[in-house]
Amino acid sequence: MRCPPASVTEETLRRTIAASWSLPVRHLGHLPWGFGAHHWRAALDGGRDLFVTLDALAPRHTRASLEAAYAGAASLAAAGLAAVCAPLPSRSGRYTVELAGGALSVTPWLAGRSPTEAEAQAGAHVERVITAVQDLHRAAPPPGLPEWAPRVSPDFARELRARTADPWHTGPQAEEARAAIAARLGRIADWTERYHRLAASARAQSGTWVPTHGEPHHANQVVTDQGLRLVDWESLALAPPERDFADLLAAGAGDRLGARPAMADLFALDWCLSEIAEYARWFAAPHTGTEDDLVALEGLHEELAGPPQLSR
Repeated sequence: MRCPPASVTEETLRRTIAASWSLPVRHLGHLPWGFGAHHWRAALDGGRDLFVTLDALAPRHTRASLEAAYAGAASLAAAGLAAVCAPLPSRSGRYTVELAGGALSVTPWLAGRSPTEAEAQAGAHVERVITAVQDLHRAAPPPGLPEWAPRVSPDFARELRARTADPWHTGPQAEEARAAIAARLGRIADWTERYHRLAASARAQSGTWVPTHGEPHHANQVVTDQGLRLVDWESLALAPPERDFADLLAAGAGDRLGARPAMADLFALDWCLSEIAEYARWFAAPHTGTEDDLVALEGLHEELAGPPQLSR
C-alpha cells in the first residue's frame, strides 16, 4: 500500500516485534510497495534488517489460513527449496501475530532487487523463474497447506447488480467505480459462469494439485547474489500448476510448461474476478481519494476490460 495504515503506529509495531520475535527495532520505515498489505523495513542493531508485513485477513484469509500458508513456506524452505524466502517464527513458534485486525509477520531482508516488468520477460530471467516454479511444484506438500478454492460465488454478478443498483456516496471515486462495474455486469456474469465451470473441472482432479505460490510475478521476485528468491508467500496453496503460469505464459513459455489452456483461463479469471470483487468492496466503503484510492480505481478499470484470454 502507498499510504501507512491509520490503525497502527510505528511504536506499536516496534513493541510487537520486540515482544513476539525478541528483535529490538532501531528504525522503522513504511514502504509504499504492493497492494493489499502494508510493509516496512525494520533496521536492527548490528546491521541486520527485516521486511515487516501487516496482512489484512477477510475476505481473502482467516488467521488459520494465513498462518498455514506462512508455515508451509517455512517448511518448504527447510526442505531445501532455495527460492523460498520464508517468514521467521515468533517466540510462540507461529509465523503470524495478531495486530490491528490483521496479521503481522517478519521476513529476513534480502540484499538484491526486483526486476522490472521488461527485465522479467528476458529469456535468461524467465528460465530462472521456470526453474524456481517447477522446483516448487515438484516439492512434497507441507502438512496443512491451504487448498485453492474459487474466490467469488456463482452469484457474483447478481450480487454486484444489487449492490450497484443505487448511487454510491462513499467517497470521490465511488460513483465512477459503481458506474464502471454496472456497465460490465453482463460480461461479469459470463466470466463467472465459465470460471465456476472450469473450477469444477479442476476440483475433479484435485489429487494432482501441487504447491503453488499464487503470485510469482516480477514484484514478488528478488534477484540476489545467491540467485532468484520468491517472496510474499501469503497465497501459497495446493492448486493446479497453471495458477503460477500467468507471467510465464505472457513470456511465451507455455509449451515448455505444458500449460493446459482451460486451466490457464481458470486462473486468469480467478485473478480478474477476485480483483473486481475487492475493488467493489473498496469503493462501496468510505474513502477519501488517497493515492491508494486512485491506484485502486485504475486497477478496477483494467480488470473490467477482462482477463487476457477472454477480453475480446
